[in-house]
Amino acid sequence: MDPENLVKLAIEAREKAFAPYSNFKVGAALAGPGGKVFAGCNVENASYGLSVCAERVALWKAVSEGEREFVAVAVVS
Repeated sequence: MDPENLVKLAIEAREKAFAPYSNFKVGAALAGPGGKVFAGCNVENASYGLSVCAERVALWKAVSEGEREFVAVAVVS
């Protein structure tokens, strides 16, 4: 996976973040060994402890689609 493309995908994911409380948007992109990329963004909740970071969203998305190995990650804020 090209690092510049991974960062680009993380930037695109950041635009989808839901951060009405902090206004701090984060995006992440996680690459599997086969080249498939899983993107995620942070999702805030009024109950702070229920908020989820972008890295976790990308990881959960990847695992839910069967990926178990990773070769690169990009996180942007």
